Parts: sequence; C-alpha cells; structure tokens
Amino acid sequence: MAKNRYITGYSGLRALAVIGVILYHLDPNTFAGGYLGVPIFFVLSGYLVTCQMLKSYEESGFYDAKKFYLSRLKKIYPPLIAVLWLSAAYIILFQRNLLAKLSQIVVTNLLNVYNFWQILNGQSYFERFAANESPFVHLWTMSINGQFYILWPLVIFLLVKYGKKRKNIFKIILFFTLLSAVEMTVLYNSGADINRIYYGTDTRFFSLGLGAALAVIWPMDKLKPTIKHNDSIILDIIGMICLVGIIALLFNPLMAAEKPFTYCGGMLLFTLLVTVLVGIIAHPASRWNRWLTNPIFNWIGSRSYEIYLYQFPVMIFFEDKVFDMADHVQLYHLIELVLIIFLSEAAYRLVEKPCGKISGQKVKKYWQQIWDKNTKNYLMKAKAVLAGLIFLTGSTAILISPAVKAQNFNQSQLARRIRANRKQQKRDNNELIAQYKKIRPKEQKKAKLLKEAERAAKKHPVNKSFTKFGISQTELQLARKVELTAIGDSVMAGSSADLNRLLPKAVIDAAISRQLNVSFGLLKQYQNKKVLSKNVLIGLGTNGPFKMSDIDDLMKQLGNKRQVFWINTYVPAKPWQNEVNGLLAKAAKKYHNFVVIDWHADAEKHPDWFYEDRTHPTPLGSKHYSVLIVKKIVEKAKY
Repeated sequence: MAKNRYITGYSGLRALAVIGVILYHLDPNTFAGGYLGVPIFFVLSGYLVTCQMLKSYEESGFYDAKKFYLSRLKKIYPPLIAVLWLSAAYIILFQRNLLAKLSQIVVTNLLNVYNFWQILNGQSYFERFAANESPFVHLWTMSINGQFYILWPLVIFLLVKYGKKRKNIFKIILFFTLLSAVEMTVLYNSGADINRIYYGTDTRFFSLGLGAALAVIWPMDKLKPTIKHNDSIILDIIGMICLVGIIALLFNPLMAAEKPFTYCGGMLLFTLLVTVLVGIIAHPASRWNRWLTNPIFNWIGSRSYEIYLYQFPVMIFFEDKVFDMADHVQLYHLIELVLIIFLSEAAYRLVEKPCGKISGQKVKKYWQQIWDKNTKNYLMKAKAVLAGLIFLTGSTAILISPAVKAQNFNQSQLARRIRANRKQQKRDNNELIAQYKKIRPKEQKKAKLLKEAERAAKKHPVNKSFTKFGISQTELQLARKVELTAIGDSVMAGSSADLNRLLPKAVIDAAISRQLNVSFGLLKQYQNKKVLSKNVLIGLGTNGPFKMSDIDDLMKQLGNKRQVFWINTYVPAKPWQNEVNGLLAKAAKKYHNFVVIDWHADAEKHPDWFYEDRTHPTPLGSKHYSVLIVKKIVEKAKY
C-alpha cells in the first residue's frame, strides 16, 4: 500500500481544528464558529486517504483495502473504545442519570452509525443545558469518518475502473460534493430539523468530498518541489488569505450554529478556504508547511484525536459536579484544560501508540508476561489490572443500561408540572388571542386604575394565598389589568400556572430548551396576528448565551413603544450566567423601555427554592419567582 509524504504542517492544521472545537465548547458565544474545526478534520481525511489510494492504483494498479481497514482499525478503535468504557465506568460510579441509553450510544459508536442515532433520538449538539446532557454528543464525527473509511475504497475502485482519467474522477466527486452542499441549504430553507442537517452524512459529505477532489487534481506526490519565485510568493499570499479567513469565520457571529448563513453557504465557504490551505501546505515550494510546524503544534496535532475524544466528557462530568461555575469561569476552564491534556497524553501513550504496533504475536507475549509469576514488571501488571477494572466496570454499566429507565427531564416532577401548565397555557392563550383579535382595550391611565384597584382590594380580594410572598392586594388587582406577551424557556414554563393566575391577560409562550434565537420568529408570529401586547416579558438565557447585537435586534423588532421586561438568569452551574446578566444590565441603561427583573439576586439567597439542578424553581420557588415578576410589571407596565 503506497504511503503519503508526511507533511508536518498538517499537525498545525489539526491543532487549529481541535483548539477551535474546545474553545467553542468552553465559550460558544465568543467562539461562535469554533465547531468548524470539524470540517478541517474532514478535508484532511478526504485529501490524505484519496491521495494514498490514487497513488497506489497508479503505481501498481491495485489498492490493498484490507491493509487500509486494518490500519484504520488500529488507529481509530482503541482510543474510541477506551473513552467509551472509561466514560461508562465513570457514569455508573458517579453520574447514574446518564445510564439510560448508554448501551445504544456505545453500540452505535462502534458500528459507526451514531450520527443516525442522534438524528432519530433528537440529540442536539448545541443544547448546553439539559438534565442529561450527553458526554458523547461530539462523537458523531467519528461515525461519519468511519462511514467514509468503509465505503471510500469501493468508491475509488469504481471511479478508477469506470472513470479512468483523473479529470473524469474529479468531475464525479465534485458533482456529489456540490450536491451535498446544496442539500444542506435546501433542507435548512425547508425548515428541516437542524439536527438532521448538522449530523447527516449526506449533508456533511461536501467537506470530505472537497478534500478528495483536491487529491485528484493536486496530488501531493506530483507537486514540483521547485517553481518560479513569484509563484511561490503567490502561494504563500493565498495561504495567508485563507488562514485569515478561517480564523475570522471561527470567531464570526454570522457562523453561530443557529444563523442561516452557516447552512446557506457559510460552512461551504469555510470548507473551501480550508481546502485551498490544505493544498498550499502540501506544495513543497510553499513555506506554509514550515510555518505551521513547531513543537507545540506538533504535540497538539499528534494528539488531536485523543484531545477531541476526551474534551467533551471532561467538560460534562466536571461541570456536573461544580455548583458555582458561573462565579469561577476562568479557573474552572483552566482545570478542565489541564484534565483534558492529562487524559489525552495518557491515552496517547497508553492506548494509541502501543495499539498502533499491535500484532497477534505481541498480544500473546504480553499476556504471557502478565500471568508469568516470575515476571517482575509490576508497572505492566498494574496497568493491566487498572485496564481490567475499567473494562469490567464500564461493561457493567453498558450491560445494565437497557434495564434503566431514563430518569430524565421528561419524567421529573418539574416536567409533569410543565406539561400540565403547557396544556392550560395553550387553552388560555387561544382564548386571549381570540379576544384580542376582536377588540383591543384602549390605553388607560394608571392613576385611575390604581384607585379602582385599591377599592377592589378592600371589597373583592383575589389570590389571597400569594400575599404571604410579599405582594399587596392592590398589586394583585392591578396585575389583572395588565396585557402581556411572555416568551420564555423551561424556567418560565414551570411557573406559567402561577403567572397566569396572577396575570390573567398574559399570553405565555414558554418551552423547554428554548434559546433567544427562537424568540424572533415567535414575536413575528404574534405581530403578524396583531396580538403582540404593549408589554413584553422575556425569560431567556438559561440555555445559552447571546450577544448585545441579539438584544439590539430584538429591541428593534419590538420598537420603542412597547415596554420590555427581561428576567435575568440564575444558572450557577453554567459559565454564561454572569455574561448574560451583564448584557441585560447594559441593555437596561441603553434602552428607556427595557426593565430587568432581578431574579438572580433573590434566587442566589434561597437554594431551597430549587430542584437539584439548581436552576428550575420548585412549587415554592415558582411562587416567589412569579410574585417578583408581577411586582415589577405592575410598577412599570403600560396599561
């Protein structure tokens, strides 16, 4: 089997890719396009594998697929199995809420179909707040790579046999590559589930395809080592433009996972820049191979597979055990990075390197040494015992997994409340919207309403059980006059029954896992129906951060005649809490019609108001949450 020329600069590119992914997982708001590190890996895979295969066919008329599969098995499976079993062992010992479906996750990963499982099970890559956030969600890339490695030798065989010339092979690969990119755009514009688009092998093939197409027209073994000096400079300049473009897109808010541009050309543009840079690095006359070669990049690049495998489990497991992530973001991120580096280095030395040279004879000799009483290599035996314990513990977790019922958000007491609230919420909303369509109440003076409320408070008190939470009868009476449209996430959804009771004229639209980007479409729907109230309540920020530009866009959409109330967040286990609350405080100073309801200040003093996740209020907490909101709305609302 022909071997490719080893290009050290590709370690630098792999380092950039894995750094981007880690930064995205640590701070998706700042490093909005960091997840694009994955297409870098795909382009490199497509290029290197196709170069090797075509070279072999041209030199010998044959490609040893069996040898290729064996080399991929040795490279990919030992580290993958290690992270799956080690994570499974951790789960059964310390985080049993993740046991459900563990066996399915492990099996589908081993069969290289995990990305399909994620699509069918609705497992989101971008949902960073969930009761059972998976530590394996990032492994979809391994499945797509695995599918490529399995099928590509056959594809190249058929292309060489029937396409014959490189020109024809290039056209065929390019056609299916462009088809993949177009499909991504079409599916996105048709409203398809974002998980289907993001995880789909068909919609992500274009990254592998561009690398493969490059290998056909720009094979590394046929590039001239010496070219004209001016041509060499041009290569270097183009490489610089590509690298600047790549880095710019990694940080660009336009490439955020929820933005249309990402799926309507943005990801393709990024992949094209990567493909050109891969080709330039391969050229021996370019200096980019040398520029991207240094000890740090070499270390990260050579361990990029292990770093990628371990980074997300470390973050999920670590962040589940800390209660004050929001107050020590930098410190905890540093600890996570240290853990990732340690585990990656250990996996590289103890798993990848030894297994890369494995053979039947070496395995036999190893077991003989382990069981030989005269062998005094205690370190070797200790490693074997540790590996055995991890394997047995992990296997136990995987085997009992099918019998474990998912103790997840959907079966919790909170979820039952949310489901019950949601049904009532839907009925109430439909009734209110129907009323608003018929007749809109005229704006009334607050002074007049206040007098009426004071009289009603004495004669006909309402919601008397809430007065013990610090709200007066007059405020309760005024609340009944407030028209309101509320958009929120699961925190608001859990309290919607109390809010509706206190604010009977409120249309409350709250749902689990909702993020700010969804609110634009929802508010537009209410605007189009002409039922968007003059008071708008937003309760978003629990499930992920956003930027000031997002708030600006929302305020522009709502206009300056509406009063906007925004409940700040209390999610101490997530790093974006303080960032979100800081932006809301700035927005309150920037806009005269923007009011922050400071839920965080009350919440942090009362841990007894919350479920175990330290974010969603219990029935008692919901009462305090609702009263706080209503008091502020009554004070600042338009009547």
